Amino acid sequence: MAHRKARERDMLDSVYSMLALVFILVACVELCDAATVVDVYRLIQYDISGVPFGSRLASLNHHAGSLHFSPGADLSRTVVMIPVRELNISFVTEYVSRKHPLGGMLFLLPEIFRLENGGGGKDVREKEVVKNVLLELEKLLVHAKLPYPVYFAFENDEIDAVLDDVKKNDATGQPATATTGGYKLVIPIAEPKKVASPTITNIQGWLQGLKADGDANQLPTIAIVASYDTFGAAPALSVGSDSNGSGVVALLEVARLFSLLYSNPKTRGRYNILFGLTSGGPYNYNGTHKWLRSFDQRLRESIDYAICLNSVGSWNNELWIHVSKPPENAYIKQIFEGFTNVAEELGFKVGLKHKKINISNPRVAWEHEQFSRLRVTAATLSELSAAPELLESTGGLLDSRHFVDETSFIRSVQLVAESLARHIYGYQGKNIQIFADNSSLAVNPSYIRSWLDLLSQTPRVAPFISKNDPFIMALKKELADHTDEVIMQHEVLDGMFTFYDSTKASLNIYQVASVTFDLLLLLVLGSYLIVLFSFLVITTRGLDDLISLFRRPPSRKVEVSQEKLANDNYECVMV
Repeated sequence: MAHRKARERDMLDSVYSMLALVFILVACVELCDAATVVDVYRLIQYDISGVPFGSRLASLNHHAGSLHFSPGADLSRTVVMIPVRELNISFVTEYVSRKHPLGGMLFLLPEIFRLENGGGGKDVREKEVVKNVLLELEKLLVHAKLPYPVYFAFENDEIDAVLDDVKKNDATGQPATATTGGYKLVIPIAEPKKVASPTITNIQGWLQGLKADGDANQLPTIAIVASYDTFGAAPALSVGSDSNGSGVVALLEVARLFSLLYSNPKTRGRYNILFGLTSGGPYNYNGTHKWLRSFDQRLRESIDYAICLNSVGSWNNELWIHVSKPPENAYIKQIFEGFTNVAEELGFKVGLKHKKINISNPRVAWEHEQFSRLRVTAATLSELSAAPELLESTGGLLDSRHFVDETSFIRSVQLVAESLARHIYGYQGKNIQIFADNSSLAVNPSYIRSWLDLLSQTPRVAPFISKNDPFIMALKKELADHTDEVIMQHEVLDGMFTFYDSTKASLNIYQVASVTFDLLLLLVLGSYLIVLFSFLVITTRGLDDLISLFRRPPSRKVEVSQEKLANDNYECVMV
């Protein structure tokens, strides 16, 4: 009897083990064929005065599709993979403007867009091919509300192979579905949350001028300012090499050059020079506004003028000085004439653009307008001939290291440094090169290149940069190496903007079988288990026990009747 129970127990253990194996196999049918895992970068999500923009979802779990889908196809559970090289902007425009249901979008950027990619001449030509389309795409996505996940990724061999398979299936009229199988794109990520009280940080440093003996008056001040943060369709890719990485690097190099002059009392000028690295530039220069409001009245009145540097690293033969005060203003004429004279010596032109400001309008197109609102003379030097629209030309996908022309950028630095020096030392109108090439005061291309490389690998969207971010600390240290009294001002980004987190994720691409295959596999496994179970029961307990397992058990009423009949027979026998 004990031996029989042991055999039955072994049989049951075998059955349980087999059932567990089946459940594991069934659960892994869709997950066992993982194709690849890639880093993806989510389209920005933000609100302006409560109005939602950008991608409103982050998690993803849909089949992959391509632009080769059949007309009228239902894409509500499909993530369309779109190489930027093959971008059909009309398709994106139609689905965005008409709000067609879509599972999601995955835009594939050329490999040369990677932050760490140094690139070359061929790469720049390749980027020129897609430049206009990508600019239009980014503008469309940033200003639209998209009720599905939108991501960017970089092309590579693995993802290209997946896309080729997806295209083949779509071309044959067999798009990926739960019925047909195919590739599944999965991003297991929590839904985005609002960024609470985002911090912006301003950094300032001074070079103190030399007072004459017995002079009790406060020295005049010249301010050199550049905003360092960015905004773009994909915050994790928004490095802004030109806008405004070039302005930041130009400021640091000018600070380095004048620190050499001001370190010697014999060559120290009779002007204080104030350097300001500001945050919140894309958001109406919110950081500049708060920085200027922290100045006391005496300091503001001491500023002769301020020069704001914005996008000075990618131009051909002309830069522009943008002003708010009329060109007839004495200070404006002095600034423009000084820059024009130096530019002519360097072999290019400087134009003047005048744009009035509307005090009642909170929109600020140029950084110098924040100074003008406080009646401080200021101008912006830029390669842009017209003011950009809100959240445009602020470090988008195309604003990478490849489009910064080092030769043009060095000439921008020479223009700023030479013009300031001639004003400070009274050399206006004289053909004297203070920062001449091959001299000890020459612009340093290696220094410029190293800082451009750093900024071109550092996304700087303000809401996602903490006040102790390594990049912020690096800026502070560098400014402290060349100036005095370096301080940091931490403020909360306020106004009409609200931002959401989840800017980067990992995309899992699975190759999944069709439901038909799943059901067939399950049927085969089930049949196998039934045969195995029947065999084990017959060999251990006999055929009768197996048959009894499939018999219908007698009802309770029948059992009671049989028991009553047995009792009546027993009573008759006893009588």
